[in-house]
Amino acid sequence: MPQSQWVIQDNQAATLLMGRGDEHLKALERALHVKLTARGNVIAIQGAGEAQDQARRVLDLLAEWVYAGQPLGANVLEFAVQAVSEGAEKQFLHLLTENIYTTTSGRVVRPRTLGQQIYVDAVRENTLVFGVGPAGTGKTYLAMAMAVFALKAHEVERIVLTRPAVEAGEKLGFLPGALEDKVDPYLRPLYDALYDLLGSEAVEKYRERGNIEVAPLAYMRGRTLSRSFIILDEAQNSTYEQMKMALTRLGEGSKMVVTGDETQVDLGKGQRSGLRVASRILDGVNGIGVVRLTEKDVVRHPLVAKIIQAYQRFEEGQGDTDYEENSQ
Repeated sequence: MPQSQWVIQDNQAATLLMGRGDEHLKALERALHVKLTARGNVIAIQGAGEAQDQARRVLDLLAEWVYAGQPLGANVLEFAVQAVSEGAEKQFLHLLTENIYTTTSGRVVRPRTLGQQIYVDAVRENTLVFGVGPAGTGKTYLAMAMAVFALKAHEVERIVLTRPAVEAGEKLGFLPGALEDKVDPYLRPLYDALYDLLGSEAVEKYRERGNIEVAPLAYMRGRTLSRSFIILDEAQNSTYEQMKMALTRLGEGSKMVVTGDETQVDLGKGQRSGLRVASRILDGVNGIGVVRLTEKDVVRHPLVAKIIQAYQRFEEGQGDTDYEENSQ
């Protein structure tokens, strides 16, 4: 079988890269379908020519990761393999240095998975981006951190945050209180993220000046939003007509990020999800990016990714029979 060699110069880095009992090399063998044999700082690679090339590229990425002093775990190995297979080495290496925003408490907001880095890069490079994926993948929070940075850097004049209040059918008149009281329960998650990023006092000052606006999607009709960073959240619950209306609000010097989870549509029967349609018909249009995050990008409790996977299997029909038998 053809064989080649890969060398790492630093002894300590070699130990960290290979893992205890060569556990990291064994994981890479399974993922890349090669045989890796460590002899000191030299790793012999056996396998098909293309597989060997992929292995060297993955090892190059992991060496950079270790040299930067970053911990090397199973998720990092998986991201490195994914990056090489998708030609996303640049995005992988960005994870080492990417800092989007520093909160008032000093916490640095940064992408924590390869998918999140690809998403952040897409937002930077495009005027309109669809961030589609399950809960916990950081779709909204990362977009909001980028919006806050853009506002403070004077790249935009205001942030506009909106989401459909589908639970109230966007017919808010029957609810008690003023407009703000009526929509507050549906917009509260957006406020919570703003408070976390900026602090409550700064948020209120920006709102008073008109630099930050939070409103239900229904109130976007008839407007042109210029010099704005617009985030349409929970967009899976926008109708086809609402999505078309929202996308055509874009004005000069603006950027829009549309986020949502296509598995969590709460619309009534016969209503098409605006997110589902738009993310497909606009994919490939110059200036528009569509990024699909997965359970691999979930950064909440590790159990959340497993819950998402279990529901995906059930909804694909794999669990229907057992469920029906056990429920009888």
